[in-house]
Amino acid sequence: MTQSASPGPLAGIKVLELGTLIAGPFCARMLAEFGAEVIKIETPGSGDPIRQWRVLKDGTSLWWSVQARNKKSLTLNLKDARGRAIARQLALEADIIIENYRPGVLEKWELGYAQLQAVKPATIMVRLSGFGQTGPMRDLPGFGAIGESMGGLRYVSGHADRPPVRVGVSIGDSVAALHGVIGAMMALRHRDATGGREHGQGQMVDVALYESVFNLMESLVPEFDHAGVVRERTGGALPGIVPSNTYTTADGENIVIAGNGDAIFKRLMLAIGRIDLAGDPGLARNDGRVPRTEEIDAAIQAWCDGRDIAAALTVLKAADVPAGKIYSVRDMMTDPQFLARDMFEQHHFPDGTPVKLPAISPKLSATPGRTQWMGPTLGQHNDEVLAALGYSAAQIAELRDGGVV
Repeated sequence: MTQSASPGPLAGIKVLELGTLIAGPFCARMLAEFGAEVIKIETPGSGDPIRQWRVLKDGTSLWWSVQARNKKSLTLNLKDARGRAIARQLALEADIIIENYRPGVLEKWELGYAQLQAVKPATIMVRLSGFGQTGPMRDLPGFGAIGESMGGLRYVSGHADRPPVRVGVSIGDSVAALHGVIGAMMALRHRDATGGREHGQGQMVDVALYESVFNLMESLVPEFDHAGVVRERTGGALPGIVPSNTYTTADGENIVIAGNGDAIFKRLMLAIGRIDLAGDPGLARNDGRVPRTEEIDAAIQAWCDGRDIAAALTVLKAADVPAGKIYSVRDMMTDPQFLARDMFEQHHFPDGTPVKLPAISPKLSATPGRTQWMGPTLGQHNDEVLAALGYSAAQIAELRDGGVV
């Protein structure tokens, strides 16, 4: 894939990443994809644990190729005062600092928001944690799974007669990361509007994993507060919006059909040969369809039982009814829509082995993001970053010999 020559909308923005695994690094990754210079601090010798997660290539996670693309890896021993001094220097030069340690850890290292803000009022720090920087749970460990559970997502995921299930990816961490990106951009806009890098007003962006998940929970709160309704697990169906469910075709494929708009419902019923339901005045509106959900779903499933997914999609497409197969990654890699939208990028490992990465989203028309390099080797940019801070080759060698980098 030919990469855009655009430097990206965040060119010139410096970001310091102090974090591991998913939430903080994903937040920084998105900024790096759109042109920010991201310096990622890693522990000498081991690095970010995600380097060894899931499927490996030559001892390094394939996930790392994506999660750390465009980042500069700097190893620093933050238990050493010299390492902390370097981190502090980088933090005071950065436009944005992203961290996902437990609350209080950075303060012990004299890298906390208040400590930096006292020296540089324009400091912007994105803090991602399980439960936020305040409250009785602030000091507890909080992984994405806990945020998903406490934030309400797990409770409504799965079938009513079975225990809750997880989404197949680390959605809690990733949603928190996106909230971090949004907060960082708002804070950056405010800083620039109040005096810029030198004299502007920075701020702390406090992102809690459970609150990020909670923010996605639609009408959960007013429905309970006003009507006493507790949203429950409903499998593949969208409760209270009918019909919208997952059905199985004759060839065993799963198909999602969303015929919940009033006009769409009528077109769907005509397409599946249920003229009686299409003309039933009691089903003309959603509030009339909800009490008859089982009847409607049974009619759609009976129709799906008689045809394979390709035939079903052909009919539904002709009727202008929203429908789609549930894709595996194998389906994605050959799908015309994915290919037309250039959703895969071709890259190569250092040994020349080709590998595809997901393309960058969202797509900006004038300043799109781009992959400049895949996840770096551990400490790959030590000399470059330290030299930019004013360290001589001899000083860098001394730091290396002392186990600081």
